[in-house]
Amino acid sequence: MDLSFLDAIHHTFSLETKDIHLYAPLTLAYIGDAVYEIIIRTLIVEEKSGTVKKLHLRSSKLVNAKAQADVMTAIESGLTDEELSYYKRGRNAKPHSVAKNANLHDYHTATGFEALMGYLYLTNQMDRALELVRLGLELTNR
Repeated sequence: MDLSFLDAIHHTFSLETKDIHLYAPLTLAYIGDAVYEIIIRTLIVEEKSGTVKKLHLRSSKLVNAKAQADVMTAIESGLTDEELSYYKRGRNAKPHSVAKNANLHDYHTATGFEALMGYLYLTNQMDRALELVRLGLELTNR
């Protein structure tokens, strides 16, 4: 039986599944940031070759607050009510700091996007996460 990546982690490390409602919005954003980054890095590694520096520069253009905010704005109208609620929880969270290269609006929007990605990952909805990332990248011509 094939396990999802998340299920395999739970199984291997004997972790119990937590109720998704128990996660703080910034915790969802924390894991969601990593989920989005692994999606982008995978795309770049599979599509392009080059030095690690070139790969990093390409991924940096897609994994920053402005790019994430643009993707989120592009996909927002297609979200389900539940997805929208997790996005808004993340967007409205009060972070302790703001990225140095982002304006406050983009930073909050990006945090909401990351929370959405975290929610989808932690509820084993990676097909949906991939669909939204694909759509967002297409709509923003990235």
